[in-house]
Amino acid sequence: MPTPPRSPRTTATPQRRPQPSPGRARRRAAPSARARKPRWGLRVVTTLSVVVLASAGIGHAVMTSLEADIVRVDPFKDMKNRPEAGHGMNVLLVGTDGRDKIGAEERRKYRLGGAPCHCTDTIMIVHISEDRERASVVSLPRDSYAVTPPHVDRTTGERHGGHPIKLNAAYAEGGPQLTVRTVEGMTKVKIDHYLEVDFTSFMKTVDVVGGVRICTADPLKDSYTGLDLPAGQHTLEGGQALQYVRARHVDGASDLGRMKRQQRFMAALVDRVTSSGIMLNPMKFRDVTRAVLGSVRADKGFGTDEMLDLGRAMRNFSPSSSEFTTVPIEGMGYAVEGVGSTLKWDPVRSERLFHALREDRPLSAHRPGGAVPLVPVAPQRISVQVENGTSTPGLGRRVDAALAAAGFVTTRTPVTHATDDVKRTVVAYDPRWDRSAKSLATALPGSELRPVAGLGATLKVIAGSDFDRVRKVRAEDPGQGGGGVVRGDEVACS
Repeated sequence: MPTPPRSPRTTATPQRRPQPSPGRARRRAAPSARARKPRWGLRVVTTLSVVVLASAGIGHAVMTSLEADIVRVDPFKDMKNRPEAGHGMNVLLVGTDGRDKIGAEERRKYRLGGAPCHCTDTIMIVHISEDRERASVVSLPRDSYAVTPPHVDRTTGERHGGHPIKLNAAYAEGGPQLTVRTVEGMTKVKIDHYLEVDFTSFMKTVDVVGGVRICTADPLKDSYTGLDLPAGQHTLEGGQALQYVRARHVDGASDLGRMKRQQRFMAALVDRVTSSGIMLNPMKFRDVTRAVLGSVRADKGFGTDEMLDLGRAMRNFSPSSSEFTTVPIEGMGYAVEGVGSTLKWDPVRSERLFHALREDRPLSAHRPGGAVPLVPVAPQRISVQVENGTSTPGLGRRVDAALAAAGFVTTRTPVTHATDDVKRTVVAYDPRWDRSAKSLATALPGSELRPVAGLGATLKVIAGSDFDRVRKVRAEDPGQGGGGVVRGDEVACS
């Protein structure tokens, strides 16, 4: 019998718009190719709200004035032999540094010391379906093994042939254009728009929406970022939210675990924006949009008409309309000479993923009956003894069978409890296995958690007269190389 893990200690196709002609872009200082700074985590999550928030119906003139805050880049200049356009819209979201815009006091408080690197460490493809009813977000790990196309180094002016790199190094060598070309070469997905943000707009946006609520089953503590959250629900404001999305040292999953938390935060942000009345308040909408756009760089084609058109089509957008995944990884420490340790994508599963984007298909099939809750421990790793706490004959066998069908490792020999007047179903557990107990209780809606010191690895379910059903639950292990797909409503707080 497996032993549960202990808790850690310490329809109509819309007309396609032509690509914008090359124009004069506002330029910024080129970053150093050698710069290597701490990995700040998600700054791109707020850019999704540009797409979502436009549905408030705010006027064209107001959006035009806000558009003036966007710094323009030309990531598609002179690009040839690009992938064939698919259905829907693909946006490449790139997160860059920007702590030079943060005040000294906040830098100290949120561990943002050091000089800005103007580098990138967060890259995502956001696919908006052609019917504008679904958003699919694919995280591309910063250390992914990649091969660049031939290009000119924007720092030295030297012409390079194609060569191996880590994906995030494409930005340092060739800026937005080389980043787009490298991603398109790896995914065969045509990028329609490019959006680049820094974490200053992230903090401002979280603050202006009144904070974002997240839930964690386990305490999260990271000495590098200063994150210190006990288990439970929390409403995070800008600075604390930044700590949450950039933390890499709260578990053994490093960047893959961080990307899972980033996706959870993005889902929670969408939930906050779409459920708080911001969409119906033009002044609040303007403030939020201004916070987002104030630190954004985007291609010339992503303008007022695009934001309003997309926004009008997404008025009913909600967390259940979004889905999140990380590109599947085959090798976690793929060594490349001159590059170092990289993450190598799984060729079969990643091609299946990007084919779904090109074909405008959901990354996960619809599951009838609502979302399947995510739990910290998989049912297959939890041992359970069932006791019948009522006078109802056969209830113990029924509960045991239902738990086994849901994947829990039951004894298959339910017993009779000491009393037969238990009203509410109880999950009794040794405090050392509290994570397993939370998973089991989630599968038994309405059950009571009861710690029992010394009970051991096998949890106990005392079936009460309120027993109704066992619901399916599933665990998502960020250390398994990515590829798992979740919907926004599955990772948001219940």
